[in-house]
Amino acid sequence: MDYFQMSEQELRVHEASLAEQYEAYKQQKLKLDMSRGKPCPEQLGLSKEMLDTVTSGSQLQARDGSDYLNYGGIDGIPEAKELFADILGVSPKEVIIGGNASLNMMHDTISRAMLHGLRGSKEPWAKLPKVKFICPSPGYDRHFAICELFNIEMIVVGLTPDGPDMDAVEKLVLEDESIKGIWCMPKYSNPEGITYSDATVERLARMTTKATDFRLFWDDAYNVHHLTATPDPLKNILSACKEAGNPDRVFIFSSTSKITFPGAGVAVMAASEDNLNAIRKQLSVQTIGPDKINQLRHVRFLKNPEQVQLHMEKHAAIIKPKFDLVLDKFEHEFGGSRIASWSKPNGGYFISLNTLDGCARKVVQMASEAGVTLTGAGATFPYGQDPRDCNIRIAPTYPSLAELEAAIDVLCVCVKLTSIRTILSKSA
Repeated sequence: MDYFQMSEQELRVHEASLAEQYEAYKQQKLKLDMSRGKPCPEQLGLSKEMLDTVTSGSQLQARDGSDYLNYGGIDGIPEAKELFADILGVSPKEVIIGGNASLNMMHDTISRAMLHGLRGSKEPWAKLPKVKFICPSPGYDRHFAICELFNIEMIVVGLTPDGPDMDAVEKLVLEDESIKGIWCMPKYSNPEGITYSDATVERLARMTTKATDFRLFWDDAYNVHHLTATPDPLKNILSACKEAGNPDRVFIFSSTSKITFPGAGVAVMAASEDNLNAIRKQLSVQTIGPDKINQLRHVRFLKNPEQVQLHMEKHAAIIKPKFDLVLDKFEHEFGGSRIASWSKPNGGYFISLNTLDGCARKVVQMASEAGVTLTGAGATFPYGQDPRDCNIRIAPTYPSLAELEAAIDVLCVCVKLTSIRTILSKSA
C-alpha cells in the first residue's frame, strides 16, 4: 500500500495494529544482533581444514632456503605474494603481505604518512595546517574512524550507481592541496553494494590533483565475495593509474578475513614498486617479520585463484539465502509503500536500507528496545552524522535464517510505525 495515499483515519488504524505487533515483539525478550558483518559459524567451518595444512612434519622452508620458523621476510613469503598478486591482478613485486587485518595496514599507511610523508610529499602530513580526505558516503565506518583518530577532516561526497560523484571529486582535488586522499570501496561497497564503473576507475586514475602526494585508498575487501554466477566486473586500478601516468597514486588493500578466519586471516597491500620499497624500509624498523606460518597455511589451503573461487562459491551457498530472505521481506513489506528503498547487491556483506528522512535513528532505537541490535544510525557517514537520517546498514550474514527472519520482521514493523508517525506529524 502507498502510505502517502492513505487517509489519516486509515493511517491511524494501521498504526494501532502495528503498535500491537511491536508490543508483542517486546514481550518476546528477543536478543538478536545484526550490528556487524561477520561470517557465521557455518562459513568459518569451511576453512577449518586449513589448520591441518602445516604440521610438525611439514616442509617449512622457502625456495631460497630461508626458514619460515625463524626471523625474516618482512613483506611476506614468496608463495603468498604470488597468490594474492594473481587474485588482485598485479605483480608479486607490487605486493606486501601483512597480519590478519587489512584495516591494520590502512591505519599504518596513514600513520606513516602523518609521521614521514609519502612519495611526492613536501613534508610529513602531521606538519601541515590541515589534512583532508574525501569520503564517499554512505561508507565504511572504520575508514572514518581512522580519519578521526588522526584528526583528518572528512569531506562527504555522494555515491552514484557508478561510484563516487566524480564531478564533485575532480573539482575538490583540483582546487585544494590539503586533500590528500579518498576512501574507495570499489566492489560491492559497504553498505551500498555498488561496484565502480570503468569510467569512474579511469577518472580516479587520471584526474589532476593539486596535492602531489594524493592517494586512492582502495579497500578491495570484497574482491571475490560474489553472490551470483555473474559477478560485477571491476577495472584494474593499478593498471589504470600506470596508463594515466600516475603509477604511485593508489594503495590497494584486501584480506582473507571473510574468506578463511577473521581472527586468523592474511592481509595484503598492493601498490607501485616505488611506493612499496619506501614502505619496506620503514617496515624493516617496525618488525622482524610477520606470521609466516599463517601465510603458508593460507597458500596451501587456497592454492590458486581457481580454488579460491570454488571456496567462495561455498560461502555464497550459505549466505545468499539470507540475502534473498531480507530482500524478499523488504519487497513484500515495503513494495509500493514509498516509505523505504534498499540496495540489491550482487556480492559483499551488506544491504543498505533507506527510510524516510528523519526516521533512521528512531527505527534503530525502537528495534533495540524490541531486542534487535542494528548498526547505529549515522555510522555509514563521517562523524556519525547522516544528513538525512535515513540510512541503516543491514548485516544478514551472521544470524541463522530463523533469527534473521525474526529480526527483519521486527525491523519492518519499526520502519512502518516510524513512517506513519512521521507522515501524521507532518500532516498535522
